[in-house]
Amino acid sequence: MQVKSATTSSEVAKLALRFVVIIGIVNFFADMTYEGGRGIVGPFLGSLGASATIVGFVAGFGELVGYGLRSVSGYFADRTHKYWTITFIGYAVNMLAVPALALAGNWPLAAVLVVAERTGRAIRKPAVESMLSHAGQSIGHGWVFGLNEALDQTGATLGPLITAWVLYKREGYHHAFGVLLISALLCLVVLFVAWFLYRRPQDLEDESTHKPAEKTLSASYWFYLAAGALIAAGFADFSLIAFHFQKTATVVPDMVPVFYAVAMVTGAVSSLILGKLLDKVGLPILLIAFAIPAFFAPLVFLSTTGFELIGMILWGMGMGAQDSCLKAVLSKVVTSGKRSTAFGIFDTAFGVAWFAGSAIMGLLYDKSIFALVIFSVTVQLLALPLLALARKTSSEY
Repeated sequence: MQVKSATTSSEVAKLALRFVVIIGIVNFFADMTYEGGRGIVGPFLGSLGASATIVGFVAGFGELVGYGLRSVSGYFADRTHKYWTITFIGYAVNMLAVPALALAGNWPLAAVLVVAERTGRAIRKPAVESMLSHAGQSIGHGWVFGLNEALDQTGATLGPLITAWVLYKREGYHHAFGVLLISALLCLVVLFVAWFLYRRPQDLEDESTHKPAEKTLSASYWFYLAAGALIAAGFADFSLIAFHFQKTATVVPDMVPVFYAVAMVTGAVSSLILGKLLDKVGLPILLIAFAIPAFFAPLVFLSTTGFELIGMILWGMGMGAQDSCLKAVLSKVVTSGKRSTAFGIFDTAFGVAWFAGSAIMGLLYDKSIFALVIFSVTVQLLALPLLALARKTSSEY
């Protein structure tokens, strides 16, 4: 299947949609693998003798590497134009590190593999998102990233259920990681098919419509980055939410994974809807996509059982909006040759802000839950005027 052979806009649109779907299937199996593994990494490290401090450090360091390296890998992808090569390396490390945990007999080796998994994701993510963005010209950037995020979240929902089933059958952690080798290999096989069919994803985008390459990123890009950082800083990690549920007993322990699954399904559905509406309506949808989820915190942290589930639904909506809407608007304001760099820098800033915000909310939780809620809602709502400014400084959306 060659992109250049498509002569009409409808043919290009069909090719673009197929490319997005096949990459979405790749990410479906990818998320099934690493989210399935992440759900049991903490207790697995503990079973190998790691302390709570070590588990926390490994998880935090892995996330720091996972976001921090994206600016480097994104820049390198744009400089070398080896998008597929970088993608294959990233997926290989990302995927194979998870089932390799089945062979880990001590926590230091397991910790190295946990960090390796995050490193692989950091290597491939900006390049993959850059290639996906080329399909947006013909079918809409919101739809491209919304559909991809929906398949992502579907895999992220099924993965933990698979490992939970293995543990329920009392097969043990090592066996649970070993089972994930199947989805890891399926991910790499489908990735090879995607490369075979679409050697040059950039051909999905009409070069005659490209803006001249810019030496620096536009003002609207930096407004979007600042808005994204505020959203990340105010968005509580699920680990803190689960800790709250356990401490206050507002949600019975057996229902906590169910609440998380509901949030993941909500994220998958909302990413599809919001992405499609973003292409049609523009800025109002972008504001709605981040204004409504900002109020998950009072429902989750200040409510009685019943409202917590509504809060988790809003939390899931926010998760779906982050990857679908933000990456869509960035694709519209960054020239084709700098998107991998732009995505990488954005993800690094997003990850650092998430880490800082999580640390602040953790400290606030011990002092005043009400203060945590105020911080979470306020910081996220402060992103809205920045989104409007980004729109004002750009001709897109």
